[in-house]
Amino acid sequence: MAEKKIRVLIVDDSASVRQALAKVLTEEGDIEIIGAAADPFMAAKKLQEDVPDVITLDVEMPKMDGITFLRKLMSQHPIPVVMCSSLTETGSETLMQAMEAGAVDVILKPKIAAADFLAESGARIRQTVRAAAQARLGAMRKRSGTGSSSAGPAAKLTADAVLPPPTGRAMAKTTEMVVCVGASTGGTEALRELLEALPANTPGMVIVQHMPEKFTAAFAKRLNGLCEVEVKEAENGDPVLRGHVLIAPGDKHMLLERQGARYVVSVRDGPLVSRHRPSVDVLFRSAARSAGSNAMGVIMTGMGDDGARGMLEMHQAGAFTVAQDEATSVVYGMPKEAVAKGGVDRIVPLEQIAREILAADKRH
Repeated sequence: MAEKKIRVLIVDDSASVRQALAKVLTEEGDIEIIGAAADPFMAAKKLQEDVPDVITLDVEMPKMDGITFLRKLMSQHPIPVVMCSSLTETGSETLMQAMEAGAVDVILKPKIAAADFLAESGARIRQTVRAAAQARLGAMRKRSGTGSSSAGPAAKLTADAVLPPPTGRAMAKTTEMVVCVGASTGGTEALRELLEALPANTPGMVIVQHMPEKFTAAFAKRLNGLCEVEVKEAENGDPVLRGHVLIAPGDKHMLLERQGARYVVSVRDGPLVSRHRPSVDVLFRSAARSAGSNAMGVIMTGMGDDGARGMLEMHQAGAFTVAQDEATSVVYGMPKEAVAKGGVDRIVPLEQIAREILAADKRH
């Protein structure tokens, strides 16, 4: 019996974008397009005829903007929605509003003429839609009324592609703890809830959230305006300081490194690892190598297994590790895989993760 295909409705005012998205999504045979609409009113009519598993929704459209349509849709007939946007600073700030309104994730509009873009980003678009199809909207709505899952070439690389495994004994504890967090689908709102619950003197934190480039800067800016901690998109060489949170830039790996008595981040290019860039596995492995028992690992909602191997390495290096539970995860993939590998010390609901961080800080 053939596996059920993921049924997608594309909503975009550009015929060329609709065509390119349809081509990209249907390339591997597990996704089918049940319709396309040039504006939200056409989309509403199509929804009366057939309900898709996932909607891809343009942000800027005539007659009604995508976010207004998204809010109406979520209040009346919740369906997993992936927002589709151009790579612009303004667009990325608007996308943050879309995540608050209930969008599951965000993808970049395909560049029709760019073959290299379609090769790598086409796989990311498909994987984002697959993750959206698995999303548990109830877990989102309970919190806020509401990543990016990325996929890559068939050869799935491990963190070995960026840095070697930890060797020797774990580093002895020092005075400062650093918290390393990984998240994907559903992570933007989950991270907001986590960071809003933390006080200004929280241990330094480094985060990988799967998102396209540009969007991570707007995401960090939005969180900085909501939280007591200082939040920014990481730049190469940034120090990891108490009360500060660094978010890996989209399309770059972020590593934790030790310089004397302090920690800094290294932001660098590299291949997709666990089909992602940035990769949680890369961050977690670097923490196992550089911080050992001075680190704490947190793995949150998301599809796939990025971070599972790295969390095991952190655990083996003496770090305290926590996974978000299934009930509060929009997609229970990454935490589930980390638990299965045996690298998780505690499994807790989203609302308890902040308490675990503060308690670990006191014990350190």
